[in-house]
Amino acid sequence: MANESDTVVAEAERDDAYVLDRKAVSQILYAVDVEDRDQLVTLMEPLHAADIADLLEQVNAFDRMRLIRLYGQEFDGDILSELDETLREEVIGILRPEVLAEAVRELDSDDVVDLIEDLGDTERDAILGALEAGDRAAVQQSLSYPEFSAGRLMQREVVMAPEHWNVGDAIDYMRNADHLPEQFYHIVLVDPKLRPVANVTLGRLMASRRDVLLRSIAEETFHTIPATRDEGEVAYAFNQYHLISAPVVDENERLVGMITIDDAMAVLDEENEEDILRLAGVDEESRLSDTVVDTTKRRFPWLAVNLVTAVMASLVIAQFEAAIAQVVALAVLMPIVASMGGNAGTQSLTVAVRALATKDLTGANVWRVVRREVAVGLVNGIAFAIIMSIVGIVWFGSLALGGVIAAAMIINLVVAGLAGIVIPVALEKLGVDPALASGAFVTTVTDVVGFFAFLGLAVIVLL
Repeated sequence: MANESDTVVAEAERDDAYVLDRKAVSQILYAVDVEDRDQLVTLMEPLHAADIADLLEQVNAFDRMRLIRLYGQEFDGDILSELDETLREEVIGILRPEVLAEAVRELDSDDVVDLIEDLGDTERDAILGALEAGDRAAVQQSLSYPEFSAGRLMQREVVMAPEHWNVGDAIDYMRNADHLPEQFYHIVLVDPKLRPVANVTLGRLMASRRDVLLRSIAEETFHTIPATRDEGEVAYAFNQYHLISAPVVDENERLVGMITIDDAMAVLDEENEEDILRLAGVDEESRLSDTVVDTTKRRFPWLAVNLVTAVMASLVIAQFEAAIAQVVALAVLMPIVASMGGNAGTQSLTVAVRALATKDLTGANVWRVVRREVAVGLVNGIAFAIIMSIVGIVWFGSLALGGVIAAAMIINLVVAGLAGIVIPVALEKLGVDPALASGAFVTTVTDVVGFFAFLGLAVIVLL
């Protein structure tokens, strides 16, 4: 018993390992209540910027305002970067101008771009006005690139070196440089026209003698990214080729910035989250901090779509009203067929949408995957058909009814597997986000086919 208790405690500690301590949150809010700034700073100092952002997202708007104002000059720019987009404008509006200016000066250009690209003109001008002229120009140039492009994602701060330098030259340059990026992993080698030709990792640089040419220790894998490339494609490249950072080039192949793995993985995480939310019919901008009105507005359209699909399924049922009235067992069993088809379709759909996002599902293998899903639907259909035929016979004492539901089960699970793959692939070909629209189509297909197959076979066999 003691060992089981220890295991439960250990698992609970692991689950809460990176969750804000409730006692610490209570102490912070108490310090805000009594306006004890020294205590507040002492409690907040050990927290990471991401934890402080979580804290601001979890408390109500009134406590958030009081906390930010009391925290004052200690407010860090990284907190703004970690904040949910839906709260940034509110927090920026609370910060005093001098605090906001100091906070944004600490950020790299890519973080500033991410911070202001969704803000209103007033808040954007306030942040740009707080930057030095050079930093402001760099941010404005990044904002000139299309939204969701590599140019918006990149940081302008890059450590570069001529391709003829050696290790000693690079080390001396970095030691004497006035400003280096806060985080960087490579030195980019460039030709006389400022076109990137190779990457040298800091690890290999520091492990080599001073007289070793940088070109001789360059990485074998080297990719440049056009500034106009979609950020989703950038994230895919980082994941596919195991990149740590990659130089960004303009239309003339000249170096204009650098994308690092943390930014690429943030995009990948956002795209995964977006797909999950869309598959559930939830707007990707929905957050726990949203009001009742905002949440209702975002969810209402998807519920309306589901209502339309439900009406379509009901119209199918209405065509067999007389049959249902004669055989009441049909009303009891038909939701089972539709539900099993819906679940099977959702399984195939989830696999397909994820495979399309990771580019694993392509024209070269789509028909093999379709055949596999149909075969899986057939095998599962037969297995559950046997089970449901037994249920039909035992429950209602009708061999014919057991046969009808068994046949309907096979038909609907095969169709579900087919629809779960074909529909998202077809939508992508038409330029529609498969994660956004597939769910409604697959649900409609499985409901309509399930009811029609079950009730249609019942009319033929039982009546």
